[in-house]
Amino acid sequence: MLILNRREGESIKIGDDIEIEIVSVNGNSVKIGINAPQEVSILRKELYDSIISENINASMVDLGVDLGVDLGVDLEKLSELKFSLQQSEENINNKK
Repeated sequence: MLILNRREGESIKIGDDIEIEIVSVNGNSVKIGINAPQEVSILRKELYDSIISENINASMVDLGVDLGVDLGVDLEKLSELKFSLQQSEENINNKK
C-alpha cells in the first residue's frame, strides 16, 4: 500500500483520469473529493463489502447451493464476476 501525506487543498492523481483531493480535515475525519470518469465505480469500502456479501448470498440462492456442501467453486470470485458483469451492463445501458 502506498501511503502519502497530504494537506487540505492538495490532491493526488491516479493515472491520467482520476484525481483525489483533500477537501477538509476535522479531527479524525477527512473529507475527500474524487474526480473520475463516469464509468469508474466509486463506493465506500463498507458498502462495497456489503454488496459483495449480498451477491455471494444471492449466488448461493440462485445456484440452489446447499450451504453445507463445498462445490469447489470460489463463490466470492463468482460474485465479483457477476457484479462486474452487472456494472458493465449498466454502463452500456447508460451510454445508449
